[in-house]
Amino acid sequence: MVRRKKKKQPLKINYLLIFIVLVCLVYEPIRQTVYEKHREEQSSTQHTSEKQDTKKEATPFHAANGTKLEIPAKLKHATEQILYRKGYTVSYNKELKIPNWVAWELTPEKLVERESRTDKFLPDPDLPEDEAVTTDDYKGAGMDRGHMCPAGDNRWHWKAMQESFYMTNICPQNHNLNRGDWKELEESCRRWAQEEGRIYIVCGPILYDQRHRTIGKKHKITVPEAFFKVVLCADSNPPKAIGFIYKNASGNHPLDSYVNTVDEVERITGIDFFPALPDEIEEKVETEYDLKLW
Repeated sequence: MVRRKKKKQPLKINYLLIFIVLVCLVYEPIRQTVYEKHREEQSSTQHTSEKQDTKKEATPFHAANGTKLEIPAKLKHATEQILYRKGYTVSYNKELKIPNWVAWELTPEKLVERESRTDKFLPDPDLPEDEAVTTDDYKGAGMDRGHMCPAGDNRWHWKAMQESFYMTNICPQNHNLNRGDWKELEESCRRWAQEEGRIYIVCGPILYDQRHRTIGKKHKITVPEAFFKVVLCADSNPPKAIGFIYKNASGNHPLDSYVNTVDEVERITGIDFFPALPDEIEEKVETEYDLKLW
């Protein structure tokens, strides 16, 4: 009688079970690692997207299609000649011999003092020689040669400094105002630019509906009754703007004594400020102001 060999099925089953257990043990860590890596990639992508969106919200208007946010709309009821400078743009009124407005962008980079103040007032080379106001026209007038775009905002480049002393950037200004409250506003604007990162400024003379005083023998220069300045920070969240009006006279008052809405400055001057802003943003920032936000 021939004996049959016993089948070793149980041993094979044991090997199969062991194999299955090993696969399970190895698979779970691999699955978990792949899952965690996928989550990290999703989180990183979402974070980058949120960061980009936040940045977009924080600077929604800067350099949009090359738009210069500080430039007002074209004037309808005044003569103007637009002159482009290194540090500012001026709308010059050749009839009044003063600017209608001067506009510029101010950033922390432009507050780096690379150049010394020149104090050399120059006739504008872009005007005919017989029309260009000179510093001699101010002699004996008892008025300061008041910068609209201040020399202190143009120390970042030699050409910007030189051009800040062109007489097309100058108005007859009360000495006490020029060296006092007006200067304090200029210093505040530099502080705001440092804190905010970028602001847009427009300033100029205010001429009320009356007969105006003039100075100068060769050129009759109109003396403004007051001055305005409007400031926009488009990069803040939300954007904000504020206006100021100063009588062209002696005074010593705190900054909040001169505060107005941009709308009020527009009403008085007839100038449309910051037209490159989206309408809903422009309307909001120009009807509100809060000096405490600055």
